[in-house]
Amino acid sequence: MTPQELKNSILQLAIQGRLVEQRPEEGTAEELYKRIQAEKQALIKAGKLKKEKPLPPIADDEKPFEIPESWMWCRLDDLVIKEIKRGKSPVYIAQSDTLVFAQKCNTKAGYIDLSLALCLDESKLNKYPESEFMQNMDIVINSTGNGTLGRVGIYRSSDNPNNIPIVPDSHVTVIRVNQQISEKYIFYGLKYYQPYMEKLGSGSTNQTELSANTIKELLFPLPPLAEQKRIVEKIEELLPLIDRYEKAWSRLEDFNKRFPDDMQKSILQMAIQGKLVEQRPEEGTAEDLYKQIQSEKQSLIKSGKIKKEKPLPPITDDEIPFEIPENWKWVRIGDHLIIERGGSPRPIQEYLTTNPNGINWIKIGDTEKGGKYINQTREKIIPEGLKKSRMVHKGDFLLSNSMSFGRPYILNIDGAIHDGWLVLRPIINFFDKDYLYYLLSSPMVFSQFSNRVAGAVVNNLNSDKVALTVVPLPPLAEQKRIVAKIEELLPLCERLK
Repeated sequence: MTPQELKNSILQLAIQGRLVEQRPEEGTAEELYKRIQAEKQALIKAGKLKKEKPLPPIADDEKPFEIPESWMWCRLDDLVIKEIKRGKSPVYIAQSDTLVFAQKCNTKAGYIDLSLALCLDESKLNKYPESEFMQNMDIVINSTGNGTLGRVGIYRSSDNPNNIPIVPDSHVTVIRVNQQISEKYIFYGLKYYQPYMEKLGSGSTNQTELSANTIKELLFPLPPLAEQKRIVEKIEELLPLIDRYEKAWSRLEDFNKRFPDDMQKSILQMAIQGKLVEQRPEEGTAEDLYKQIQSEKQSLIKSGKIKKEKPLPPITDDEIPFEIPENWKWVRIGDHLIIERGGSPRPIQEYLTTNPNGINWIKIGDTEKGGKYINQTREKIIPEGLKKSRMVHKGDFLLSNSMSFGRPYILNIDGAIHDGWLVLRPIINFFDKDYLYYLLSSPMVFSQFSNRVAGAVVNNLNSDKVALTVVPLPPLAEQKRIVAKIEELLPLCERLK
């Protein structure tokens, strides 16, 4: 049960007479109702309350639930000492000594915030009789607008420590209940009715209205006054417990939302620390693999197939973030990958084509959220565009290097890339393709990317900085077993979302 459902359940028990026991010595609602009506007639006679057209009697089929015998059904308008109506449309001014209570003052968080009130043009004060000024324990109901319609609040003098006169605006309906009734009981009852009142609005989709007449006719279960007070005490005893439950619930909900992603990151972290699968001596060492890579690299340089680069600096102890198995080795990405930046022919509109045989023009928008591969593009360019961009091929890795920097993708197509991409191409296949993808996706690698980005406005990775990235290299056979274990576990994380 959610905290709101629990709160609603308590309010429902309260107005159904099931939250506290009934006590015969406290009298009946019928007796209380007669006293209220006698006082109401006295106010009408004294001219303090306008006599209104009688509301329709309550039919049995209107009653939404059973209430105790000592209670009675009445309409909300039967219980007030001020006509239920909205405030007036105000004329505002930059500064004055009178405030206007707007519906935004009745906050979603459940408290009254008068810092959101505006100032009334006091030349219009003659339109406001004394009874229209808000009083301590007035109940307010937001009466217009989607999202706020029916929201119930209670105004207290403590909300207005400077005792500034305040009147309601035309989007707020004020309920001022008879002093023989507990204002808080009516308030909590209306809080229970709040979702119901939201549905009673009428008007257009953009602007719904809750009329004063609709509020007047609301059915309300009335207990004896002493029982009202005991109900309020019980509610206010339980609400702090619900608040504590809500905090625990929110923490649990937040944990549940984060858990699949956190678990996925944890799996990748364990994978690159050598903790996801066991090490097998027969699979050799990363040092042996590294020597093979360097030997093959020298052969490719000698044959002119790749360019000889300036040696990267040796890895220092303070660059190593954690321990890895003895048969693994720390290496720099640039020792094993060719890293190049794309280019952008400008203006790009001159190079775009609708020819289906054009060259795929690969953009960030061609990726899918959480996707691993880039399978197609929305746009294509003419061959002349290659002079100012870069051709990439199926099986290459792309790394976003600007707005959403550091996100790797594997190409399933050939195409051309702009300067918002880096292409990473293994010199030789001593990195398992999927292991490299998960390695580049790991929190450890992203952390290094984040520490190396530059740019006054837009984060930007360049090829030299990516080349310096330090990563753990396992034997090739172990890389494949790591990938198999990752791909066994990640679908379980997805099912938890």
